[in-house]
Amino acid sequence: MLFLTRWFGVTGSDAERSLAEEQSVTDEITKRVLLMQANAASQQHRPLRRGTHAKGVCARGQFEVFDVTLGRDRPLAMRLAKGIFASPGIYPAIVRFANADSKVNSDFKADVRSLSFSIDLSRDGTAVSGGNGSRQDFSLQNATTLPINDAPAFLAIMKLLTASNPVAGLWSLAFKDKLRVLRTIVLAQLQARQSIKPYQQLRYWSNVPFRHGPVDVVKHSAMPCLENPARPLQRNNPNGLQDELIRHIGEDSTMSSFDFGLQFLDADKMTYWGERRDANFWIENASVEWNEAEAPFHTVARLTLLSKSQLPQDAGEATYFDVTGHSTPDSMPIGSINRARQRGEVASRKARMGAGSSCGP
Repeated sequence: MLFLTRWFGVTGSDAERSLAEEQSVTDEITKRVLLMQANAASQQHRPLRRGTHAKGVCARGQFEVFDVTLGRDRPLAMRLAKGIFASPGIYPAIVRFANADSKVNSDFKADVRSLSFSIDLSRDGTAVSGGNGSRQDFSLQNATTLPINDAPAFLAIMKLLTASNPVAGLWSLAFKDKLRVLRTIVLAQLQARQSIKPYQQLRYWSNVPFRHGPVDVVKHSAMPCLENPARPLQRNNPNGLQDELIRHIGEDSTMSSFDFGLQFLDADKMTYWGERRDANFWIENASVEWNEAEAPFHTVARLTLLSKSQLPQDAGEATYFDVTGHSTPDSMPIGSINRARQRGEVASRKARMGAGSSCGP
């Protein structure tokens, strides 16, 4: 299995990637995303929910951008001060904590947890030019990478997940796709087997890279403050994580905060199994970790939950997050997975909400 997680499925150069095939791959991924979403609803005898992250809780928060020049040398401060991080400000936020699975499971089933949030730029009077509206979205999970490396791996795993017979579905795949699926499953299982902690005490990563200004590329991380309060989880309660978060928001006098950091892609400092790689290697391979010892995170903001601000269930279901649709040209997600998944996410949202509905948080 070390061979699978170390070498296979990771593309070493642009020559190994086929952008020409991505369009047809993306078309098929979108169809499979909708099928998986429908299958999950049918199997659980419920209406359509999100294609992934089906079970979650929404609340309000605020996103405070710090003065990134304080205590930093000028070159680093100038790199950090791009987009919304160019000047201090406080923005209203909608926050959602969720489990990654497409099904509504017990909170104590092994799974990856997610933190998604949108910030309202208009209420601060500083809407960022070039964006889609006056909002910016973020999506993070409590794992450093995605187990799915790129568009071909995405399609391969979706074929398996939507097969009526998983064994026959795996057998029908091409040999390379079998290996891609096995690698994805190994990585996903490793990520899902983390110790289960309250949502407000987990650390989250963006997994995938984003533009940061006209030159730089970054990943994001939300790091829980040490004083974030939580009570012991009730493991006999299938909604234990969800109920503890609801209790925290409704009862505690101190609300949880997360320091928000940026990690620069510095290809001349970063290594994969001891070897230097070009920038595209780090951008295109979503399952490859950016080692924090080589590329540290720099705290630039803080996300804080607001007391007694849980959204009603219908409002929470109407809330959505779209890191491509709600970004600026200088903060767009990039890389193979991001190019492949956006259409599927939009199609999934339209399916559950109705193509003509209003989809605001």
